[in-house]
Amino acid sequence: MYRPDRMKFGIFLAPFHRHYENPTLSLERDMRLIELLDELDYDEAWVGEHHSAGWETIASPEVFMGIAAQRTRRIMLGTGVISLPYHHPLMIANRMVLLDHLTRGRVMLGVGPGALYSDAQMLGIPTTSLRERMEESLDVIMRLLTETEPITHKSDWFELANATLHLRPYTKPHFPIAVASVQSPAGVTLAGKHGAGVLSLGVTVGLRGAVDPKQQWAIAEETAAKHGKTMNKAEWRIVTPLHVAPTRKEALADVQEGGTEFLRKYWVDALGNRHNVPEPDNEETLIEQLSDSGQWIIGSPDDCIAAIERLQEATDGFGGLLFRANEYANPEATRRSYELFARYVMPKFQGSLESLDRSYNAVVANVAETKAQGQAAIERAHDRFERGAAR
Repeated sequence: MYRPDRMKFGIFLAPFHRHYENPTLSLERDMRLIELLDELDYDEAWVGEHHSAGWETIASPEVFMGIAAQRTRRIMLGTGVISLPYHHPLMIANRMVLLDHLTRGRVMLGVGPGALYSDAQMLGIPTTSLRERMEESLDVIMRLLTETEPITHKSDWFELANATLHLRPYTKPHFPIAVASVQSPAGVTLAGKHGAGVLSLGVTVGLRGAVDPKQQWAIAEETAAKHGKTMNKAEWRIVTPLHVAPTRKEALADVQEGGTEFLRKYWVDALGNRHNVPEPDNEETLIEQLSDSGQWIIGSPDDCIAAIERLQEATDGFGGLLFRANEYANPEATRRSYELFARYVMPKFQGSLESLDRSYNAVVANVAETKAQGQAAIERAHDRFERGAAR
């Protein structure tokens, strides 16, 4: 099983905000969350693009990331994700190259077909064409980023005529690129075609039943081999709802009301999804069922460590874990969750405790001898003083 030397941790910020709250204040909380993560040494934040349904209120991840970059020092910022069928690929490439320079290489491009079909409906895009358009767009973006000769390409929805990037990427050969994958093989197939990273947002259940993450990754590797590319598990990120509290009981209580509301009002009513639990009508146990089934990670730091280890087993190993950033809990409990995770969970998967544990255990094992030597040194110092005083 693959285990990274240092697993990456961060958030996937759709974002999800209650449609009846002040949107300006909600966006400011998103900014402050990324500032907090930067202080807590999280690795990355991926920011979404949505245009309907009232909850996911960031329309341009690039604009948001540009401001977030000025308010942080080191955290990597990614588009999570740009909906490729909504934009001309030359414009996407140019905007990301600009951000790459302005941030001195702190940006990542995450792409997808568009998560909300209601967005595509407003744009007059047939939903059945979204994945094909995503592939065509990323093919062109990769050429723009890697080729310097002019590109001409005529599609039924965009056109390039002797097009080039007059500003080349700051990051060489280009910034990291990842493809979103939920249920269908479209995402992992496209990632394999270009040897790109994968953002897995559906590693447990889908419309056709359980999603097999090992099989999804195998599809990516098989496709990569056909195109002369190589997949890197270090660039495979798993996205999951996650909340930490000192105890499992507290964690469940923190997210019970907000999590249930999110599932009922957004996941089911707005998106038409289902709960994927044995007793979907029992709201009192809904969150606990999701946690017990492994679809959500909720509990103490030790509970979270165990859940991540089970997720590693289920996937055969991955390189990064992203909180699906939701405001299930109140602001104080949410901040505490991110801090507890950074203090007690992240180090277990980043190798930062091993040398400290070795040092502590070695000292404990030898404490009697060390104490005796220390006492002997003190006695010798007293003896020397007393002999000198006697003279």
